[in-house]
Amino acid sequence: MSLIVQKYGGTSVGDVDRIKNVARRVKETYDAGNQVVVVVSARSGVTNELIARAKALNPNPDEREMDMLLAVGEQETIALTAMALHSLGVPAVSRTGLQAGILTDPFHTRARITSISGGDLKDQLDAGKVVILAGFQGHTPEGQITTLGRGGSDLSAIAIAAALKADLCQICTDVDGVYTADPRLVPDAKKLNEISYEEMLELASSGSKVMQNRAVEFAQKFNVVFEVRSSFNNNPGTIVKEEVASMEDVVVSGVALDKNQAKIVVSDLPDRPGTAAKLFKALADAGISVDMIVQNLGREGKANMTFTVPRDDIYRAEKAVTASFPDEASGKLFEASDIAKVSVVGVGMRSHSGVAAKLFEALAEAGVNIQLVSTSEIKISVGIDPADAEEATRVVHKAFDLGA
Repeated sequence: MSLIVQKYGGTSVGDVDRIKNVARRVKETYDAGNQVVVVVSARSGVTNELIARAKALNPNPDEREMDMLLAVGEQETIALTAMALHSLGVPAVSRTGLQAGILTDPFHTRARITSISGGDLKDQLDAGKVVILAGFQGHTPEGQITTLGRGGSDLSAIAIAAALKADLCQICTDVDGVYTADPRLVPDAKKLNEISYEEMLELASSGSKVMQNRAVEFAQKFNVVFEVRSSFNNNPGTIVKEEVASMEDVVVSGVALDKNQAKIVVSDLPDRPGTAAKLFKALADAGISVDMIVQNLGREGKANMTFTVPRDDIYRAEKAVTASFPDEASGKLFEASDIAKVSVVGVGMRSHSGVAAKLFEALAEAGVNIQLVSTSEIKISVGIDPADAEEATRVVHKAFDLGA
């Protein structure tokens, strides 16, 4: 008998027929003699609808109340999925994040998991039941409901697989696996049989919508090998695991696009030691992740700082900056605009030269202007005009000969 964790995203449980399809797939796994934990997201579109309703009432809704609201989506799905399994004769029970003992820090709408007790999940599994767990949610030590940010159900699945020492974790989604680029943008993108944690993490943090980056980070930390596969067929997916030597033979594994970024320019900052530390500490204390950073000298005695953050964090970023620099924070100190990020990722970049040159040449030939650049050991990202983003992705994918 194996303990298997399966996660189904919003598209996979988007309506009654798709929930029935998930129930049939779960029944097959259960009938094969396995213990099964099923982690589900809110139905496709539900979370966006709830956010829209909240913002129609208040453009900047209270984050604690947002968590109370958004947790509803997953709780609907766990109950419906349990009912679908009951109709197939499979004993099943639904559990919320709180009931599963998923403990988090107090940062509402972007909480981080601190520990998992598992609640009574093991007892329910030992009693022969399938457990349907609400993804995306947890609770504070005081019992406040929290949510784990966009894509948080991925994190729920990986975390519960680690906590229960599952034999297998499957992330079931609307694609067959991890591709060299988004196949909706790049028709000749090809599926990867395997990918390292590091590459998957860089792709996820660079805009690939297949997995939440924090989920991959958690999997790497606790060595949870998982498979990304389709919930609509039985084709083999992509195995995500620790890097092996042969992976370095491939210089670039994939290209990712993130259009949900904002470029922020904070100008007229004091040009002295400690200014950058003060600025980015304020952003960190507000729970805002900063990506690309460039500092330029402004007029005499002043400096300009340009950086990118997720578009949804613009309001919090402005609030944090203006609170930290009240005297300088006037006029056009804080400016925000949309920006797209295109990234190339590959562990082979460690041992191969010329990747940056090829990337910049491809974009130049396509007439794409680069606004910002950031690098890591296995990734190069460029910030460009959102209007050029999709064509730039196709150009870069072709330049590195990643097509099928």
